[in-house]
Amino acid sequence: MSRLRVVLTGATGFIGAAALRELGRRPDVSVRAVGRRPPGAGAAGAAEWVRADLERPGSVAGVCEGADVLVHLAGVVSPDEALCEAVNVRGTAALMAEAVRAGTGRVVHLSTAAVYGPGPHRGPAVGELEPAPVSATSRTRLAGEAYALAAGAVVLRPGAVLGAGDRWVVPALAELVDRVPGRWDGGRGLLSAVDVGDLARLVTALAVLPGGGGAVTGRVFHAAHPVPVRNGELLAELADLGVLPRARADLAWEECLRLLRAAPGAVSERQFSLLARDHWYRSDEVWSLAACPPGPGPLARLAAAAAWYRGALGRDAAPA
Repeated sequence: MSRLRVVLTGATGFIGAAALRELGRRPDVSVRAVGRRPPGAGAAGAAEWVRADLERPGSVAGVCEGADVLVHLAGVVSPDEALCEAVNVRGTAALMAEAVRAGTGRVVHLSTAAVYGPGPHRGPAVGELEPAPVSATSRTRLAGEAYALAAGAVVLRPGAVLGAGDRWVVPALAELVDRVPGRWDGGRGLLSAVDVGDLARLVTALAVLPGGGGAVTGRVFHAAHPVPVRNGELLAELADLGVLPRARADLAWEECLRLLRAAPGAVSERQFSLLARDHWYRSDEVWSLAACPPGPGPLARLAAAAAWYRGALGRDAAPA
């Protein structure tokens, strides 16, 4: 039986590398990794590598030739509006046009729940909350979605993605714990979160979904674990694992903001709010349609990533 031919962008990134490993576990799949540089030596699943750069849309010509599935996980996170526009909008548009031209039958496209902008948001389903992006990254990711949907893609909007390789969520939490030492707003904020390995399983399940995938074609889904995570529990688990210092006292929200403003840093007040207050979105439907069990949840997966986080944050000692 011939193998399913999957084109994967972003294979050297945080989520893309996990998806590459997951796709590589399937003997019925062959992978063509597309990017500016090849995956590292020994990376699972990359039977072929094609050089292309989304900043140069012409470079994607031919990358989907003969492919059954396009999994588009590449994107740029940057305050540089021009760069985001080039990669997340024009690059995505060119890639989707190439998939349509090549007759690629299925597209899985990664976006972000940050397109909804400032919250708090408490459990809306897709369509119940209008996007209101405020950053260059989220504005251009939302614009890129339109090209993906026009190509018949299933579009995924994950929230906080956790696991080894995470350069944003837990590093931001580490900075914020230093600037605002305490349980923010009592630790009550609920977050949509997902372990990177579980997200990779979902992406793979959607890529290989039998029967044409008609139930997901041309639709947007939230792609976090169905059960939101309370930020106080997330911080406590990271403290138990020796990744972050332990918060000792509850802080009212206004006191949190006062402390944050008094100790300037890289993480903005808007980003603090994303991590500290309710930002969760109903995410159960896509797991069901993909026939992919969501797993025990991101808190249960953190132990496997703890050593990586400690090393990345310069906190190499495990908890006593």
